[in-house]
Amino acid sequence: FEITRPTGYLWLKRYQANGSLQELQELSRRPHSSPGETARAIQDRVVALRQERPDWGAAKIRVLLQREGVTLPVVTIHRILLRHGLVRPQDRHLPAVRRFTREAPNDLWQMDFKGMPKSRNGCLPLALLDDHSRYLPGLFALPGTFGESVRKSLIQAFEDCGLPDAMLMDHGTPWWDMNSPLGWTQLTIWLMEQGIRLHLSGYRHPQTQGKVERCNGSMEEAMLCRPKPDGMPWQEWLDAFREEYNRVRPHEALGMDTPAQHWCKSRRVFDPNRKTWEYPVPAQVRTVGANAGVNIDGKRCYVSRSLIGKQVYLEDLDESVVVYYCQTPIRQFDRRDGSSFFLTYTGGREFVQTPSA
Repeated sequence: FEITRPTGYLWLKRYQANGSLQELQELSRRPHSSPGETARAIQDRVVALRQERPDWGAAKIRVLLQREGVTLPVVTIHRILLRHGLVRPQDRHLPAVRRFTREAPNDLWQMDFKGMPKSRNGCLPLALLDDHSRYLPGLFALPGTFGESVRKSLIQAFEDCGLPDAMLMDHGTPWWDMNSPLGWTQLTIWLMEQGIRLHLSGYRHPQTQGKVERCNGSMEEAMLCRPKPDGMPWQEWLDAFREEYNRVRPHEALGMDTPAQHWCKSRRVFDPNRKTWEYPVPAQVRTVGANAGVNIDGKRCYVSRSLIGKQVYLEDLDESVVVYYCQTPIRQFDRRDGSSFFLTYTGGREFVQTPSA
């Protein structure tokens, strides 16, 4: 039967002592006593914290325990959660291999809508997230991707938190018009006029906005695990989530600090009556004509229909010209063959040239 003699005698002895085949089943190898086992009260506290915030993992629960004066390794907390069936398979994932982070608060804000299923009709959250600190300067319950409602929300965030140096968004409504070549919209033109340098991520490349996408994922987990009570306005729920995300929830990328510990209000004050942007060299300023273009070396170069009648700045490089509106590069023209490029943000301080028709 391919078993050792000691095993055979052990089974025979167990059968003779009890006279039942049930006694031959595999027995637990758990020791009769565990002097180093975590106290039951602490285990119960771990379970309670997980049940309060089922979208938080062992590393974040460890920080909450430390705030209560209890020190426990992350692996121990994870094992306690496993024993109580509180870890789902989809919660186990490997960390990202590379990250880009701006050097200071308000250097760059990421902006994105969070998609919602039909069961949550009436709310489309708009998230503003600081790239350096992961702080949420704004989280708004909007009825849709309407430019005017987004602008009002941005004004509220700018008045509360100041202006960022730059903002990053995808090629989506309402900050980009996919039906128009180089489709800057009135909303993005307004943002540029506030002195904010705008960056657009690559097409179908959400990794560029990984931080705000990850925030949206955490928001979705909270919505599933701690859903909004019936009758509560969506903005009230989002305000509570934002407060927890900024000031309570520890963040692994910040050494388990909270975003609020790494963020400060911008010194750039929002001015609703901002004056016309002044360029450094007036001789290099051009007015975008009715044909949506400017003349460069005697050739018409298309800029954007949204900028018709507005002044742009031409920066001369060795073999090309970069067209700026306020501080944002709009387009780059190659003097050699007349081709043009759009600068796409790829992360950190890196950009690539994207050919355009």
